[in-house]
Amino acid sequence: MLDRTVIRESLGRCLTDASPLGLPGFRRGKVRDVFDLGDRLLLVTTDRQSAFDRVLAAVPFKGQVLNQVSAFWFDETSDITANHVVSVPDPNATLARKCRVFPVEFIVRGYLTGSTSTSAWTLYSSGSRDICGNRLPDGMVKNQRFPKPIITPTTKSDEHDESITPAEIVSRGLMTRGQWEEASAAALALFGRGTAVAARNGLILVDTKYEMGLDDSGRLTVVDEIHTPDSSRYWLSESYEERLAEGREPDNIDKEFLRLWFRDNCDPYNDPVLPEAPAELVEELSARYIKLYEMITGSEFVPPPPGDPLERLRSAVGRLA
Repeated sequence: MLDRTVIRESLGRCLTDASPLGLPGFRRGKVRDVFDLGDRLLLVTTDRQSAFDRVLAAVPFKGQVLNQVSAFWFDETSDITANHVVSVPDPNATLARKCRVFPVEFIVRGYLTGSTSTSAWTLYSSGSRDICGNRLPDGMVKNQRFPKPIITPTTKSDEHDESITPAEIVSRGLMTRGQWEEASAAALALFGRGTAVAARNGLILVDTKYEMGLDDSGRLTVVDEIHTPDSSRYWLSESYEERLAEGREPDNIDKEFLRLWFRDNCDPYNDPVLPEAPAELVEELSARYIKLYEMITGSEFVPPPPGDPLERLRSAVGRLA
């Protein structure tokens, strides 16, 4: 585990904005800065921590964790389906093939859980047994494993994702039936591989999302990220059965505490200026991302040499201009 001193010394050296690279086709997402290089994209995963549609803080090494966890999983699953990775020129950056991305997110769930109004558990506990075309048995309890993983797809939207059934995906022309069948089978296979690898490292892959599209040759391709701490839910496997039997929530490496701090100390949706996140909380969040990296990959986290991350990134990707 990385010495906390290294995290503390890096609090003021986070990568928060890649636009000064000056590469073409810049656009900013919540966490990623993307450059359109023609037939390829440069995806820069920053250290921004986002919630409430705002940036709450800059977390040392968060971008590196997310980018390198994705790289790990893309490599681990390359025999299942193609992915968009061309190279990883920097700890925070991926050079990717451009694809025609389906306007659908493939949400795969292995467990009956969640707390939001649209979560599987909320719907199930209110009496629903048909969730996005999946027929669930009676008598299940919260956090129980499904007999087999299910897919609960959503439409992709900048404002609000909408749950949808496979039949609706085809009838609306979002995908052909053949495309849906191929992509959904790939999603389940990816989840199966993720489940097996996570289990070897003491984790349960609870649920996750995949984005897929077609490359220039029409080949199904996984894009965006895969099995990261931001796109997936992980539980600690050692205590799962005991806590389930006791009706307690599973153990996890929770990253929600920073979001809760803002909710308790301001109105994060409406206040024009947010308070600065306490340094000790940001340090703790960084440590938790690093711990997840090491548990997910089974490898020690190696930070880059001290220095300006933007200059390091500029040196690594400057030849792409």
